[in-house]
Amino acid sequence: MSSLVSRRRNIPWIHRWSRPMIGAIALLGVANTAYLTINKLAKAATVCPTSGCERVLESPYATVFGLPLALFGLVAYLAMAAFALGPLLINPEKNRPLRNSLEKTTWWLLFFGATAMTIFSGYLMYIMFSQFVSKFGAGGICYYCIASAIFAVAMLVLTLIGRDWDDVGQLLFTGAIVAVVTLVGTLAIYAPINNAATQQVASGNTGIPVANTSGTAEIELAKHLKQIGAKMYGAYWCPHCHDQKELFGKEAAQIYPYIECAPDGKNPQTALCQEIAPKAQQQTGQQFGFPTWEINGKFYPGTQSLTDLGRISGYKGPQNFKNGA
Repeated sequence: MSSLVSRRRNIPWIHRWSRPMIGAIALLGVANTAYLTINKLAKAATVCPTSGCERVLESPYATVFGLPLALFGLVAYLAMAAFALGPLLINPEKNRPLRNSLEKTTWWLLFFGATAMTIFSGYLMYIMFSQFVSKFGAGGICYYCIASAIFAVAMLVLTLIGRDWDDVGQLLFTGAIVAVVTLVGTLAIYAPINNAATQQVASGNTGIPVANTSGTAEIELAKHLKQIGAKMYGAYWCPHCHDQKELFGKEAAQIYPYIECAPDGKNPQTALCQEIAPKAQQQTGQQFGFPTWEINGKFYPGTQSLTDLGRISGYKGPQNFKNGA
């Protein structure tokens, strides 16, 4: 008994607590990505300290193979939690061989997973700073993304120092292979988005393409708004502007008068936006933001339902809107 106690005392504390710590961090990652996934699938607003979260989380980089990127992160964090905590559920006094086997196997799985997640998060940090922070400053920061990157790095550090690795050379060689494979795969996944972004910069950013199609009612409403001189002030990166366009559908969205306020957007009218901003703020009592509608001399901030737009503008055409009233 005394020899067992002595051996336990000789084990560094970090080796005893590394798995619970990795598991706890992974569970924090689960909570982070689960929240983002649920909001994305439910099309609900994400609570953000700044508008940067919306810009990043609604960008094409936040979707992979048609699914929310956060969903893949959720699966990865669940796997890391299982790898870290699973062996601890085996009683070493009753089944020592199984416990040892699981610990040996899962340490390598933890290393593979943490390395891949760190490389992938590093690339996403590069995208966030080069594509968003460089343009919008602090307004381009996604704090959920930064938290996920910190979690990944912390798990990798704990994996490296959380046990005695027999062959450090093999560890480094294997880690390099995992890193290269992850980076190549990441670049391949995002290549179409990066190419599209490069083309957009050359011709002016247009944001995420509208997916919904337009019905007769949406098209007629758009024509009516154009005829009476209504305007929607927005920015290509604005998720709420995109939501408004989705209500109209892609055909109608090409008809109603949209004013691009972002300097790097397509056909920007930044001077006009700056001119009307104080007028809108004075009339509405709210800070000028996107989208803002100007209809018959009055300003209406935020995404508007098609029914409200019809009522405000005096539209008398068909009301059977297919993309939501």
